[in-house]
Amino acid sequence: MALDYGYVALGLAVISLLYAAVLWSYIRRQNRGSAKMVEISDAVREGAAAFLNREYRIIAPVAIIIIILIFGLIDYPNSTGGATAAGFGLGALLSAVAGYVGMAVTVRTSSRTAEAAKSGLGSALTMAFRGGGVMGMTVIGLDLLGLSTFYLIFSGTIASSPATLAGLGFGASLIAMFMRVSGGIYTKAADVGADLVGKVEAGIPEDDPRNPAVIADNVGDNVGDCAGMGADVYESYVVTSIAVMILGVLIPSGVATGLLVYPLLLGAAGAAGAIVGSFYVRKSIRSNPLRALNITLVIAAFVTVILDLVFGQLLFGGSTLGYYLFASAIVGIIVVVVIENVANYFTSYLYKPVKEIAISSQTGAATNFLSGFSNGLTSTAPSAVVLVVAIIASYSLGYYGSGGVVLTGIYSTAVATMSMLSLTGIIMSIDSFGPITDNAGGIVEMAGLESSVRDVTDELDALGNTTKATTKAFAVTSAALAAVAIFEAFQNEASKIILGASASVVSKYSSHMVGGELQFTLSDPYVIIGLLIGGLMPFYFSSFLIKAVGRAAYTIVNEVRRQFKEIPGIMEGTAKPDYAKCVSISTNTAIKELIKPGALAVVTPLVVGFVLGPLALGGLLIGTVVSGVFLAYTMTNGGAAWDNAKKYIETGQLGGKGSDAHKAAVMGDTVGDPFKDTAGPAINSLIKVVNTISIVFISAIVLYALII
Repeated sequence: MALDYGYVALGLAVISLLYAAVLWSYIRRQNRGSAKMVEISDAVREGAAAFLNREYRIIAPVAIIIIILIFGLIDYPNSTGGATAAGFGLGALLSAVAGYVGMAVTVRTSSRTAEAAKSGLGSALTMAFRGGGVMGMTVIGLDLLGLSTFYLIFSGTIASSPATLAGLGFGASLIAMFMRVSGGIYTKAADVGADLVGKVEAGIPEDDPRNPAVIADNVGDNVGDCAGMGADVYESYVVTSIAVMILGVLIPSGVATGLLVYPLLLGAAGAAGAIVGSFYVRKSIRSNPLRALNITLVIAAFVTVILDLVFGQLLFGGSTLGYYLFASAIVGIIVVVVIENVANYFTSYLYKPVKEIAISSQTGAATNFLSGFSNGLTSTAPSAVVLVVAIIASYSLGYYGSGGVVLTGIYSTAVATMSMLSLTGIIMSIDSFGPITDNAGGIVEMAGLESSVRDVTDELDALGNTTKATTKAFAVTSAALAAVAIFEAFQNEASKIILGASASVVSKYSSHMVGGELQFTLSDPYVIIGLLIGGLMPFYFSSFLIKAVGRAAYTIVNEVRRQFKEIPGIMEGTAKPDYAKCVSISTNTAIKELIKPGALAVVTPLVVGFVLGPLALGGLLIGTVVSGVFLAYTMTNGGAAWDNAKKYIETGQLGGKGSDAHKAAVMGDTVGDPFKDTAGPAINSLIKVVNTISIVFISAIVLYALII
């Protein structure tokens, strides 16, 4: 019976992808604008495609090597028929596709959005949202396609060896991290370089065609905010789903009662909800675009909840546990609404925190920095409250609904997280709206369109900054909640391998086992060592990324200065800057700087596991989550607040553009850029990579660890 529901998820995957194709067909039929607008759009598209193609050529051999290692070290010794390696390959491929589609669609939608802005806010809003809809529906379609396909092919293997699912998550996470890191470095190096010389030194507007870094800046919006985010949310969805599925197998009778397949149905419900909700955004909307997007989210969530109830009844036949799990799914939906409102409060210039940052800019960059950073730190407190309440509520529902089974309580928390991520289709549609409108504003400025058109794109761009910030909070929150289930899966898999190993291995770990389960206690020095290493990782990882942005921005700043000095007529508009040079600098630096943080994320858990053993590795997983989640909140919320404080001043407040307060706010924004778009979001992928690679290699680690 449960196997049939895998086809339900597969069917919704196909429907989602077909709907994305319909939206894309609509967009392609729309007017791209003047010849100048088309020229600018094509330059951005070519730069983004060149960057991703080069990145994929580097990532592909790495992925192939890992597939071989997984097959040789994991699949072959454990007789899994290559399921883990196949899962890794499938996850990596679909993650790359999700990123590429995101980039390809947004670069082609931006000029059409700029053209639509001539007809007013409703037309531009609809065009940008439908472009984002292609991204959102493609991502959730690929999520369901990968999960349901893998499940239908390897259902027998999953039932006996649930850890094979981790290969799918590891492949998705690794590619997402690579794309997040390189895309984030690219976009913020170009953005910071363009702002420092263009806005601060030369005093020219954002997206001014006289700025040699302007095309690189617009390319960066797509490879970072679209390709990177697409792969990131794709892997968040996949990793959370596999955590729920693994727990579904571990719970006694979980396979027979449908707990294994339940997350696939939650995802299918979310896909249907996203399709229905997307119809609300239309050209007749004339004001308050944020309200329109919020109503769209509410409609999608309502439809998703109704279908969750229907699917739950079909799967669990009206059992008591089914109702408790449905309640846990509602908790996940509520978390989405609450966490996005928290992020919105701390990042939108409609509220006090961002206005305070703008006001502090009147006394210089230093006070702007202090105000912005403290705002990011403050935002972690309500975010933590949301996490704590969500975990308590969802765990209690599963625990008491199952008559006191701890594992079912943890499964229930994972269901709440999966319910959150079931809204990926609509969340990604709203998120991708941001970089589309950002690029549209750049095209309007560079093509010299009327100020009334720029007013429309500016309003949507400011809204896009907020939607991007709330999506990052959504992704970080999902990582924190999913960590509970992922760690339980890690602990159970390690325990099972120990108990099934030779007598010498069982004896080696006997003092650390209680009730047939490996224990992680704070009295164990190896667990403490793991906690310290894990707590360090997000900070050290972030240092590589922020340094990389600084080095690349330094090179771009000098290049822009050189062109202003050596190419006569740029400032007068009689000579054309060498845009390709800045695009080349950003591309080369981003690819080069990818190596160190990527190696840190992959090698550290393996070294800790094989040298110090599974106890230290378990501590590392916990430490990475605890420090990483709050560092990510600080960076993403703080960076977005800095950006919107600048935009608040640009609306004419506190002296407006060109004032001393504006210059200080621009400096703050350049600090916030690598926080919110490079290091902060990449931590989410780091957490997932560390967790999934640990589950994939835990069998080898248990058998061959030098120390425990």
